[in-house]
Amino acid sequence: MRTTNPIAALFGKSPIRPIQEHMGLVAECAAKLEPLIEALEAGDWDRGSALKNEIFTLESEADDLKNEIRSHLPRFMMLPVDRRDLLDLLGTQDDIADAAQDVAGLLTVRRMTVPDSLAEKFRAFVARNLAAARQCHGVINELDELLATSFRGRSADKVIEMVDELAGIESETDVLAMELAAGLFELESSLDPLSVFFYYELFHMIGKIADQAENVGDRVRLLISG
Repeated sequence: MRTTNPIAALFGKSPIRPIQEHMGLVAECAAKLEPLIEALEAGDWDRGSALKNEIFTLESEADDLKNEIRSHLPRFMMLPVDRRDLLDLLGTQDDIADAAQDVAGLLTVRRMTVPDSLAEKFRAFVARNLAAARQCHGVINELDELLATSFRGRSADKVIEMVDELAGIESETDVLAMELAAGLFELESSLDPLSVFFYYELFHMIGKIADQAENVGDRVRLLISG
């Protein structure tokens, strides 16, 4: 009777494919923050709770896949890059999902919505952080092509351009974060201190999505330059 090797099924012919699958879960996890925030702004707490649960489920699935990859990738054949670098890349990808989960948890536990005067800037801030996660996903989707060309040539040049664009998006989120912080400072006297604390914490948590996405890009850059 023919049996299926679960490790072979996971990796197929490429050690890169499961890393890309992991990034797909991470990107999907982060993307659900936008409808979650929209639901909370509309006062739809039931939908917000359901979306929070979906984010937590995706983060758990990403964690499980991460652990599978970590357990089995070191056993594979020689690669044009160090296995430890790939595993470091994997862990940094996972940090994006962790950040999204933290944001979802804080938003729903406290049923948070930002003050009206900050709402437009806040939406822009969230959107650019999620754009960073999408750009990161695009970078990781190029890894199989990079592997086929030993991380050299036109494929490498294309990815470096994508990583540079990712860094630009992250810089935009830093500017937006400072503008949000300045706007919140102006409102501090009209808000209770605990709410002020959690608003700053929320902005910091969301900003980690773009920060970690940029870190993924930096690690891909190192793979190319190594």
